[in-house]
Amino acid sequence: MLALPDYGDVIAAAQRIAGHANKTPVLTSHTANADVGAQVFFKCENFQRMGAFKFRGAMNALARFTPAQRNDGVVTFSSGNHAQAVALAARELGMPATIVMPEDAPAAKVAATKGYGGKVVSFNRYTENREEICARLAEKHGLTMIPPYDHPDVISGQGTAVKELLEETGPLDALFVCLGGGGLLSGSLLAAKALSPDCMTYGVEPEAGNDAQQSLRAGKIIHIDTPRTIADGAQTQHLGNYTFEIIRRDVEDILTVSDDELIACMRFYAERMKMIVEPTGCLSFAAVRKMKDSLRGKRVGVIVSGGNVDLARLADYFAAA
Repeated sequence: MLALPDYGDVIAAAQRIAGHANKTPVLTSHTANADVGAQVFFKCENFQRMGAFKFRGAMNALARFTPAQRNDGVVTFSSGNHAQAVALAARELGMPATIVMPEDAPAAKVAATKGYGGKVVSFNRYTENREEICARLAEKHGLTMIPPYDHPDVISGQGTAVKELLEETGPLDALFVCLGGGGLLSGSLLAAKALSPDCMTYGVEPEAGNDAQQSLRAGKIIHIDTPRTIADGAQTQHLGNYTFEIIRRDVEDILTVSDDELIACMRFYAERMKMIVEPTGCLSFAAVRKMKDSLRGKRVGVIVSGGNVDLARLADYFAAA
């Protein structure tokens, strides 16, 4: 039986990453409040170091390495944000990092990962298995593998974002969290259940990649083909063992949104809140807009998970909308 992390682990993670991770701002928007008919609080992890919440989990996990592990280095697989997070955390802690990234990962994310000192190994996400590649590299070079979401230290680190949010806002009625492999949602659930136990927490994933929604309905982990969606951070094929257990125990529901709805949210963030938010980071607010009739008069939290998007792609999205 898995030993699942708890809120005590989130507290420990917050202490461990203090001085490394940013305490990101919680912003509000009169326009969003008027549109939804609720008080909406945006936890802006697009202003986190390397541009996404992933730095929290990566720093927490790598900070727990033994001296021998630090000497040998870390390996991981990621479409971009966890890649950058591990590369940056490894640089801060003085260890080498190898990152397995898909060939079609956003160029800005690949460049940033290399810029932080990560050694990038490319693969075809539609024909090759990233976890198998990562495992081979770990065995060959003696590296410690830190997966992007299915790890207790990663989950605990991600939970610090909602810990900060709720310590600033007080209890919320509803919380919407972007969902790929479930690390952010799992950590968010640990914090929300402890600090705002009556809060209804929802995970939000792309329509094209609703493996978590299927898993919740089926009561078991469902594997899907790599989804084709602009939300590259949510192109996961399945939940993890740790994340699935926490999610099915604590989540209110799993919702989905379309790519068109993500683009509309990207435009809202850019035009009304003056923020660049990547497609995956828009999942949460896109669901709020869909559910606004049931949220009127409530206090609603939105996790904006990241802001790493190629500006050329951003322009293309807006031009096509």
